[in-house]
Formats: sequence, C-alpha cells, structure tokens
Amino acid sequence: MFFIHPAFLVVSLGFAITFHITIKGSESLKFLGGLLTFACLLAVLNPLINSRGERILFTYLGGRPYTMEALLYGFAISIMFVAVIIWFSTYNQIMTSDKFLYIFGRIAPSGSTVLTMTLRFVPNYRNKIIQLSNSRSAIGLGISGKKKQKVENALMIISSLITWAFEGGIVTADSMKSRGHGTGARTSFALYSFDVRDKTLLVLIIVLEIITLTCGIMGAAETEYTPKLYIQSMNSGCFVAGITAYILLLAIPTILNLMEEIKWRISRSRI
Repeated sequence: MFFIHPAFLVVSLGFAITFHITIKGSESLKFLGGLLTFACLLAVLNPLINSRGERILFTYLGGRPYTMEALLYGFAISIMFVAVIIWFSTYNQIMTSDKFLYIFGRIAPSGSTVLTMTLRFVPNYRNKIIQLSNSRSAIGLGISGKKKQKVENALMIISSLITWAFEGGIVTADSMKSRGHGTGARTSFALYSFDVRDKTLLVLIIVLEIITLTCGIMGAAETEYTPKLYIQSMNSGCFVAGITAYILLLAIPTILNLMEEIKWRISRSRI
C-alpha cells in the first residue's frame, strides 16, 4: 500500500496472483480476470479525472489533455489496489477462526472470541439466506413474479433470517453459561504449536520487513508520476537490497504452500 514504484508493484501483484492460484487453483482465474479488467479500466479512466502531466497523448472536450503521466499513475494505483485485494482474499482463505483464536486467544480472549464470532456470521448468514430462498422456492414462494411480490418474499426471508439469528444468539449464550463461561480462570486449547521452525520463519520475516522498510525510507522506492515522471533508479545498492528483501518476503507464502503440496503428493504416492 505504501510503495508505488513499478518494480515493487509488479512483485506484489505477481506473488499475490501466484499465491492465490496455488490456493484456489483454476477457480481463481475468473476472480483474477475480473480484478485485472477492473484495474485496466480504472487506469484508463484516471487521466479523465487527473489531467496533470507533461506529455499529452491527445485532447478531448475542447482541449482537455489526456496525459501519459496520469495514465501511468492510474496503472500504478490500480495495480496497488488489486494487489491489496488479492492479498486480503488469500488472508481470508488461510486465516481460519481457530488460527485467529490461537494467535490472539491468550492476549485478548474476549475480544478475539467476539471478533471470531462476528467474522463467522457472514458466511453463516449467506448460507442461511440461500437455504431459506431454496425452501421458499420449493413451495412456490421464491423471489419471483411481480415487483411487489418480490419485495414481500425478500422481506419474509430477511424476517426469517433475523429470527434465526436471535434464536441462535440465545442458544449460544445459554450454552456458554451452562459450560461455566466467565465463572473461573479462562483456559485455551489449540491444535497448533509454536515450534523452532515457526520461530525461525518469524525471525526471517521480521528481518526482511526491516530491510524492506529501511530501504523504502532511504528512498529506494521513491516515485512520482504527476506532474513530472520520476522513478528511482534500479541500479542503486539500496534499491537492489530493498527489492530483493521484498521478493523474498512475498515469496514465503507461495514457497510454503508449494512445499506442503509436494509433501502431500509424495505421501499419497507412498500409500
């Protein structure tokens, strides 16, 4: 989000796409295709809003300039935006509720529990809406017909969803109370363990982040698109160190995922 240097943007987008494909496989192609199309559209439209720049490609609407600098800036912002969305999408695939509780359960038990339950509501509500809609469609009360009928059927689904949510909240509260929640010292359980490999990887990530940020502060990724194009030289030692650390940092998730996939295939072949 803080680097708009073309090299850093390409690295971020490239590894984000690679990691997403290693997780979702062919299912990610439609999602990635839509995002990249949106990025190109956003980049092309940016010069229509921001016309700052020195090199004019053409004029429109009576002489308003369409500049190369604004177009490049649009591409930079679009790539950054799409890369961030893809990284967060992979985060949602990797960070399950049990992992989140393992990390933050002992530090902030109440807050992590509430946040985990809140994040869990979104897919649960979506699945419940589909279930209610299919059930009503089976008895001829689906969201179809005239506009008034569609609104009435949709409101009935929402009403049923709210009722189900309240009932689920009461059941959850009663279950937690019957299990003694809040009556004594809180304990935690997790299927994970923080071993030497995790500590080593954490140290590596911190070191790479420090190198990347230090080089960034020193100007390795300094870039300006408008009104005059300026991109930091890629021949400086600071840039080489920063981009190398950045590549290694963003490659870690993909490398780990591929290693696990290879181990899994080897284990299956031995059965």
